[in-house]
Amino acid sequence: MTRAQQAGLIIGLCLVAVLTILRGTDPQSLRLVREATLDFYQRWAPRSFENMPVRVVDIDEASLRQFGQWPWPRDRLATLVGKLSEMGASAIAFDILFAEPDRLSPRNVVRDVPGIDPGLLRQLPDNDEIFARSIAGKPVVLGFGLSNEGRYLPGVKAGIAFTGESPIAAAPHIKAATPLRPELEAAAAGIGHISLNPGSRSAVVRAVPLFLSDGEQLYPNLALEALRVAQGASTYLLQGAPDALNTITSIKIGDFVVPTTAAGELWLYVSPDTAKRYISAKEVLASGGASAEVRAALEGSIVFVGTSAAGLQDIRTTALGENVPGVSLHAQTIEQILSSRFLARPDWADGLEILSIAIMGALLVVLTIFVSPVIALVAGLVITALVLVASWLAFSVAGLLLDPLAPVAAGTITHFAATSFRFLVTDRERRAIRRAFGQYLSPSLLYRIEHTRNALRLGGDDRELTVMFVDVRNFTEISERLPPTAVVAFLNTLLDALSRHVTASEGTLDKYIGDSIMAFWNAPLDVDDHCRKAVRAALAMRETMAHLNDADAFGFGPEQKVGIGIGIHTGIACVGNMGAEARFNYSAVGDAVNIASRIESACKAVSFDILVSENTAKALSDYALLDAGALALRGKSSRTNVYAVVGDERVAASAEFADLQLIHGRLLEALRLRPGTSRKIAAVARLKAARLATGLQEFYDRIPRRSDHFLIEPAGRNQLAE
Repeated sequence: MTRAQQAGLIIGLCLVAVLTILRGTDPQSLRLVREATLDFYQRWAPRSFENMPVRVVDIDEASLRQFGQWPWPRDRLATLVGKLSEMGASAIAFDILFAEPDRLSPRNVVRDVPGIDPGLLRQLPDNDEIFARSIAGKPVVLGFGLSNEGRYLPGVKAGIAFTGESPIAAAPHIKAATPLRPELEAAAAGIGHISLNPGSRSAVVRAVPLFLSDGEQLYPNLALEALRVAQGASTYLLQGAPDALNTITSIKIGDFVVPTTAAGELWLYVSPDTAKRYISAKEVLASGGASAEVRAALEGSIVFVGTSAAGLQDIRTTALGENVPGVSLHAQTIEQILSSRFLARPDWADGLEILSIAIMGALLVVLTIFVSPVIALVAGLVITALVLVASWLAFSVAGLLLDPLAPVAAGTITHFAATSFRFLVTDRERRAIRRAFGQYLSPSLLYRIEHTRNALRLGGDDRELTVMFVDVRNFTEISERLPPTAVVAFLNTLLDALSRHVTASEGTLDKYIGDSIMAFWNAPLDVDDHCRKAVRAALAMRETMAHLNDADAFGFGPEQKVGIGIGIHTGIACVGNMGAEARFNYSAVGDAVNIASRIESACKAVSFDILVSENTAKALSDYALLDAGALALRGKSSRTNVYAVVGDERVAASAEFADLQLIHGRLLEALRLRPGTSRKIAAVARLKAARLATGLQEFYDRIPRRSDHFLIEPAGRNQLAE
């Protein structure tokens, strides 16, 4: 390597480093160029319009000509609500602000007339009250906007729960909101913000914030609230990052899960604006009644009420370059969720683009300096083509937004600079050498081939797992007497406290299913004594529940105890990445999972909080276990032996447990051979059990009533006892 080549390599790599750092800082100018580039993808392959149960009732120019200028009196909006409700709209969302009293209300019109009788004034109708009565009890969602004045923030009509770290400050900030009339706020079924791109310098709406945050409370947007109200859902479930605060990865609304940016935004995948999406308000309010076609379109639909009239200045620009009514973007948000056609810019996108700039730039520098500018140009063109094709395929197939422009532009700059250096310095020296020593020199060639194979594959492996299911007892009764926000607070307190024991004992949290937890041990890494660690976690959960109840952590009062049921089974299951190519989860499926779930359900019938299968019990020979019978589990052709976990090795070694175990054996023998004496023996066992574990007394109270679980003496039960 000559000095000139060394200098060229250093200068070229420094330029690559500068370009890489520049991309890493991601200045506003680069973001605007990237967003404009990704807009072209949507223009080349926009989301096609599908006839979905989403419509916009448009206060268009024709409606204004017929009914007069905006704003309309709110008794007319009340009539509109009544007609839409009568036609079977599943939700009615107003992309309209109701911050001021209706100035066209008869009561307000004559209020300032000198000498007006207050009694007469009170008898005049008030349009706000009429509108409030019309929306009460109906699936109506009202909107609010952002404001820099005052401190008003609306109430939140739904509960908001989250898993992982708290995402409360992830969403864009809201300082204050445009006020809603109090009677309207109280009567609405939902309240959502109508801001489409708050704080954005771009006029193009590319991502919609699904929530806003004041640092203490999250406020859903209009479309999200409309979807929630249409489903009759009461709670949003936000998936936070497991190890990062203030990050949202997805939002669950009823039956729908929406992937989001870290700030809880939905990337809009828009379709061209079409008249099929709109129904004129004039047609709904027609004096002769709406047509059959209009009724059919509105029945069962989520209806957004807004305006396309240019004079009302609610026109927005989409990624397709179209100017559309803002209300149509709320409708398109719902269409996108219903069709499950999402766009995403994954967390690793920035890292991939930065890495591609560094690798592509370094490769072009090496090829240009040490091989040939022509070879480097060919390699650069090939890489450019591959980057463009890969970026397009990522968008069209998986909905991923990967920027091809930054790596290509950085590569072009690098190649131009390196080529210029070579012709100015390196080739000048080489030409001099050729002139002097041409007959002694021959060309040299250097190739470097780099292979990177990091792709994840869908699929799984069969391996032995210990699977645990945890469920809250009487959760339906608890949730019925609590408001949604209190239910969410209860679940967050409970699930957080119990989940810690899974991770602390080397377990894997699979998922939360409402008030239930699914976890397993021995995957993805091998875990020694996974049966024992799973049961230790269950015993720790029992202690935690006792502490939570004693401390009244749930706020239910000292008399109201919360209980859980835990089922554990060890067996072969398939564990791995499962789902779709664009989105998958690490989970386990198989008969072992089903058996663990059924055992957990059996806790109610057995009246005990921790039950394990015979497979698990075989690894717990020194634990305090009691035979809980052979149960007929749903979906299993033969009965399954289960055991009640009284305690760990310390309890098993105690004299109290030894006495109880002896009496328990006599009870089981009596159930099989002398049923008439079983109740007396069960009563003795109940007295002994009171000193060992909470719940054992109910366990023995129930045994005489389920004697059929002990009529057969399976061989496995004898082997375990031995």
